[in-house]
Amino acid sequence: MRAGETMAEGQVFALLGHPVAHSLSPVIHTVAYASLGLPHVYRAIDVPTAGELVAAFDELRSGAIGGANVTLPHKRAVLELVDEVDTSATEPGAANVLCRGEDGRLRAYNTDADALADDIAALAPGASRKRAMVIGSGGAGVAAVAACKKLGFKVIGVTSRSWARSEDIESSPSAEQVRRMGALPLLWPSPGESAPDSFATQALRLQWWDLARGASVVVQATSAGMLGKDPGESVRDVVPWDDLGSDTFAYDVVYTPRMTPFLRAAASRGLQAEGGLGMLVRQAARAILLWTGKEPPLEVMRRAAEDALDRGGRTV
Repeated sequence: MRAGETMAEGQVFALLGHPVAHSLSPVIHTVAYASLGLPHVYRAIDVPTAGELVAAFDELRSGAIGGANVTLPHKRAVLELVDEVDTSATEPGAANVLCRGEDGRLRAYNTDADALADDIAALAPGASRKRAMVIGSGGAGVAAVAACKKLGFKVIGVTSRSWARSEDIESSPSAEQVRRMGALPLLWPSPGESAPDSFATQALRLQWWDLARGASVVVQATSAGMLGKDPGESVRDVVPWDDLGSDTFAYDVVYTPRMTPFLRAAASRGLQAEGGLGMLVRQAARAILLWTGKEPPLEVMRRAAEDALDRGGRTV
């Protein structure tokens, strides 16, 4: 099937990753297909190894799977297995959607950045596009940088827990990727630490604090604060909350729990703060559009996701 072409018969779409047992994606996709009157089904397929990923690709090429979402840990690896890489996946170096052509050729897309950009634009339409700050340099962090670029931010600062010293930034592939994207990699500004071991380290750390104070949007793009992951206090404490403007918008890509330490800190100061459920729903909607050519109902999909979270049966 070509991207954007509607299929007349029911097809199987899938999520490929590890772990996937508690994914919200089946809930979101199932209600979307039902709302569109499409006979498709969606399955979460646990793919723990590279060999099993290759086997899943065989099913994609044969048509047994009509298209797939990709999640950790395979978002980068799939780029080596597809036949074509869309420009949306080139810059971030990762893909989360696979589309199958009629000839079995596979094309990789990345819908994360567009989904995040759309969600920020919808939630904070009046936010200044002068300066954005991103916490995290992994896949979500890179997607956040790409989203901020799409939104037209003039300055984008990024920090990562793996960037503790100036030498780390100089040797880090993720820092180089952020730099190539036009953003500024900055040292992790751990509060209360001992004096930096070099002037360069100190200067880079101060840059984060100075730039963050003037940010109109701050994006928390790590798994910290997510249920079952690292506590969220470490990322919460690198934001100069009391020095932010009253119109600063805080966005956390984590959506479970509903209120992370990062979001709680923002809300306690009267700032607009939102979790990442909207991003999840929007990237799913873009995948469905690529596979079927039909625009799915965002509100219906979101309500289904919220209901599943309220029931406590789904977490990621």
